[in-house]
Amino acid sequence: MSEPTPVNVLRGHKSQIHAATFVRGNDRLATGDADGYVILWDLAIMRPKAVWRAHENAILAIRAWGSDKIITHGRDHRLAVWQLRAEDEEVLASTAPLERTADTFPQPWMLHVLDVNTMNFCAFAACPSSPGANATLAEDTSDSILIAVPNTLLAESIDISELPSQKRIHTVKPGEKHGMAMTLAILHKQNHLIVIAGFENGMCSVFVLSENTHEWVTTYCSTAHSQPVLSLDSDVRGEYFISSAADALIVKHPVPIAPQTTTPGIAPSIKQALTSYAGASSLPKAPTGIGALFAAEQGTTKGGNDVAAQLNAKPWQDPIKSLNTKHSGQQSLTLRSDGRVFATAGWDSKIRVYATKSLNELAVLKWHPVGVYAAAFAGIKTESTDASSSTVEVNSTQEMQAIQQNNSGALTSKLAGAVGTQAMTVKGRRLHHAKHTHWLVAGAKDGKLSLWDIY
Repeated sequence: MSEPTPVNVLRGHKSQIHAATFVRGNDRLATGDADGYVILWDLAIMRPKAVWRAHENAILAIRAWGSDKIITHGRDHRLAVWQLRAEDEEVLASTAPLERTADTFPQPWMLHVLDVNTMNFCAFAACPSSPGANATLAEDTSDSILIAVPNTLLAESIDISELPSQKRIHTVKPGEKHGMAMTLAILHKQNHLIVIAGFENGMCSVFVLSENTHEWVTTYCSTAHSQPVLSLDSDVRGEYFISSAADALIVKHPVPIAPQTTTPGIAPSIKQALTSYAGASSLPKAPTGIGALFAAEQGTTKGGNDVAAQLNAKPWQDPIKSLNTKHSGQQSLTLRSDGRVFATAGWDSKIRVYATKSLNELAVLKWHPVGVYAAAFAGIKTESTDASSSTVEVNSTQEMQAIQQNNSGALTSKLAGAVGTQAMTVKGRRLHHAKHTHWLVAGAKDGKLSLWDIY
């Protein structure tokens, strides 16, 4: 069986690529390099559509905010929000840095700037400011979002600010010396605001904002890695997250909204007072193990909050699953929008694709001769990505091939229904293909981007 090859190779950056993301419904691909340049690629023609220098130093991350804004995070200690609508592309340069000799590029309109700490190379995380139908930042149409970055003074703490006000509204303090925060995620789950962090000592933690005390509670804390955590990503519903590190481990973790509660160790005076208050001869028995986690997630222990608040509580510590891949240095871990597979960018120049449920390796993509630093999946809205079916996952290559065949048939039917009996133009077919393909893009140290369509 022949090895897979990229569908296309995009050349335009002069320096190594650190960030990539699909924007505007996969109509465009945004990439950022070590010199601070951003290229917006037109995926219908595979050419640059807009080019500008967003930062004076390397770009750590790029994210889409709705369909008309792009957020860039640079090592010049700035986070910028750019207005970039389709009509704005007409006034921007379309010549890539590799082909252009001029030092200045026109910039899009800068809507907001936030001063941030980038000493520890930790990229920002963002989510809508309130829970709602828009689960992802790229789909958010509201006027405000939340930004999570390492604290300016204490690199192990995490600041949460609101845009556009630029007001810092929370600071998450882990409470112990775990080293610098290396990678972050922020999301809403069951109306709870949750921050997930990976630290320099290999620890991964989940912090939940208490609705009652408005304090941050550590609900999960596990030193699952022996080396600094390089990247993590969570599924859209916050059921789990997966981490990679400088070691060879890939680890899948839970995202509990409440810490583990146990009855041992309660002082007799407190136990007596609680017993009297409850009007019972004994304390209610708290569920343990997986049952406790399920009860906490479903809120079935809510009625006992007054009692449970006095019980000893500690963070959950056990990961769901761990895999020793024997390949150290996998970063830029990214989950596909349907939650079935995820990919990593490897220091060994390979892109690896894994099954989310089993963590089995499904594919190894090799094209770049040097290390790969960035990876991203295109987000596709299909019947398999709604809330009722987003937990369907695969365990093997055979299952993945079956899914690929089903998706291909569904896409053909959808295309036929969309165009009826009239033939689509060449441009229309290219645009439809670009917007409805599960692209996987990888950016490497050589400044090149490889575009893959494997599943």
